[in-house]
Amino acid sequence: MLKYIIRRIIMMIPVMLGVTFVVFTMLYITPGDPAQTILGENATEETIAELREEMGLDRPFIIQYFDYVWKIVTKGDFGRSYTNQQPVINALIDRFPNTIILAVSSAAIAVILGLILGVVSAVKQYSIFDNFSMTLALIGLSMPNFWQGLLLMLLFSLKLGWFPVSGFTTWKHLILPALTVGTSSCAIIARMTRSSMLEVVRQDYVDSARAKGQKEYIVIIKHALRNAMIPIITAVGLQFGAMLGGSVITESVFSIPGIGKLMVDSIKARDYPSVQAGVLLIALSFCVVNLLVDLLYAATDPRMKSNIEGKA
Repeated sequence: MLKYIIRRIIMMIPVMLGVTFVVFTMLYITPGDPAQTILGENATEETIAELREEMGLDRPFIIQYFDYVWKIVTKGDFGRSYTNQQPVINALIDRFPNTIILAVSSAAIAVILGLILGVVSAVKQYSIFDNFSMTLALIGLSMPNFWQGLLLMLLFSLKLGWFPVSGFTTWKHLILPALTVGTSSCAIIARMTRSSMLEVVRQDYVDSARAKGQKEYIVIIKHALRNAMIPIITAVGLQFGAMLGGSVITESVFSIPGIGKLMVDSIKARDYPSVQAGVLLIALSFCVVNLLVDLLYAATDPRMKSNIEGKA
């Protein structure tokens, strides 16, 4: 197992290099001059040229890219923010915990609601509850996070006054953003759970468990749901990674000081080092989540553990 983990970590290196190259290239060709942004509109051409030379912006693209990657690998230096001249890593350390809290809370909502809706829909296939829950799932899946957050804010904050409109200081500030991010993922998990459960509940060993006189909820949870978990775990892992990146809009709507809001504010200010660092951190988090999902496979299904150890 340890060999497999090390192998997967090594495989992350080319993925992260690819992400850095794509992001660096996109920001490099984006219109606008960082030196002009830092100095302001009243700066002279001579002053701008001096700052460009000092920042290394006058060098060829490939030299700038390798210098950027080299500083990250050797020094952990993601550069300095163009807006406040502070190391970008400081902003990431301050804001990333808020993004993790939001993602974990959203994932908890998505998993709990998704499993309940999916299991009951599979057990009560073609019933009114099945049709109703799947309709709700489709609505949650089709509605963008921006509109979900706006509707929740209008109803529960402005109309009813139950929760704050913005901020991130108490648990009440977390409810609406977590619901906004979690409902879309809940829809995907519910549909995956329903589909996977429908395949399992028709198996002979489920009928055998019923024939032995076991209670129905034990048959569903212990025999059916456990054996249906592999595709569900995959969906949960992918959705958790998507929550880390998809929280960009939600954090902006609710003014949450996380990585997503940092990236949006940095894009507006053309603060390229902050944007690059934010994308890299989310990409790395996604890779780590995928590794954890594979390890969960082994914990859930012994057959998957044998396959993983065979690959190692």
